Amino acid sequence: MTSDQQDTPDRPRLKLSVVRDTCIVASLLVLGLYAGAAFLIPLTMALLVNVLIIALSDRVIAVTRAPVWLANIAGVTVVLAGLFMIMYILGSQATQFARSIGTYETQFDSAVDRITGLVGNDITTFIRDNLVSIDMSYLARLLLGSATSLLNQFFLISLYVAFLMAERLAFRKKIQLAAGSPQTGAEFSSMLDAISFSLQRYVGVKTLISLFTAGISYAVFKVLGLEYAETWAVLTFALNFIPSIGSIIAVIFPAMIALVQFDSIGPFLIIVLGCGTLQFLIGNFLDPALLGRSLNMSTFLVILALTFWTTVWGLIGAFLSVPLTVCILIVFSHVPALRPIAILMSLDGSLGEDDNGT
Repeated sequence: MTSDQQDTPDRPRLKLSVVRDTCIVASLLVLGLYAGAAFLIPLTMALLVNVLIIALSDRVIAVTRAPVWLANIAGVTVVLAGLFMIMYILGSQATQFARSIGTYETQFDSAVDRITGLVGNDITTFIRDNLVSIDMSYLARLLLGSATSLLNQFFLISLYVAFLMAERLAFRKKIQLAAGSPQTGAEFSSMLDAISFSLQRYVGVKTLISLFTAGISYAVFKVLGLEYAETWAVLTFALNFIPSIGSIIAVIFPAMIALVQFDSIGPFLIIVLGCGTLQFLIGNFLDPALLGRSLNMSTFLVILALTFWTTVWGLIGAFLSVPLTVCILIVFSHVPALRPIAILMSLDGSLGEDDNGT
């Protein structure tokens, strides 16, 4: 028995005092996140945009061997121009769509009648009872209002990004000085490297996948002649960052508009079956293949994080749920007292990828 105990490696144990202190700190943090949402949301968006710019500039350096300053300028220009274009499209067409949403609501009854012969009376009754009661104008204001708010905060986010990029090189030196000891500084730098690597991979891959999905969806919308095709394409791009339910919402809205805009059921079926199949294939095959297991997050944790951040920060929190939770998991994995919680949050209990930053 003694030899077995000696051979058993020491493992981190979750102490009751740690759980108590963690619950207290977590409660205070949740209150702070909710109360400081107006300040923290633009700052968090700026940090993620900064991560995307760094990933793009590093790729430019690797491909073209360009100077660091030139690669940074190229990254800032491309990313901020893309964000401005997305927010401008949403902001400019949001007002038009919100004004015309009443017309779509009055046409919905006749659209439901057109699909009665296709799906039967029982399903048609279900659609009437559940979809007609939905306040589409409220949903439109909720989705597009958030985009308009982001457009208003675009310049604040750009200002944050500019200063973050300016202090990129000096930040590591300040970490070493603030740490006090080389070992603490190395551990903190390792944690930041792991966070940076995971965020760069997630934001970069999700951006490429979302662009690919939005491009194909936009082509389908334009061929069909769907109204506000640019808005639905941009929303498809943005909603793909919301785990699980984002891709479903990205298909539902243009499909509903096609249902009331066209006299035939064909465009509705093309969007539901075509774009829905595309979203399914990308979400279940392409996305996992490119991201792999690098995020190492439990599936249940993804849904839980989506619910939590949406409750705290609204729709913007849904977009930020995965990257924010990845940061929390990595920080917990580098704190010995919180490492058991990180193991529970992980996909398979292995934290080796986070520790190594690979």
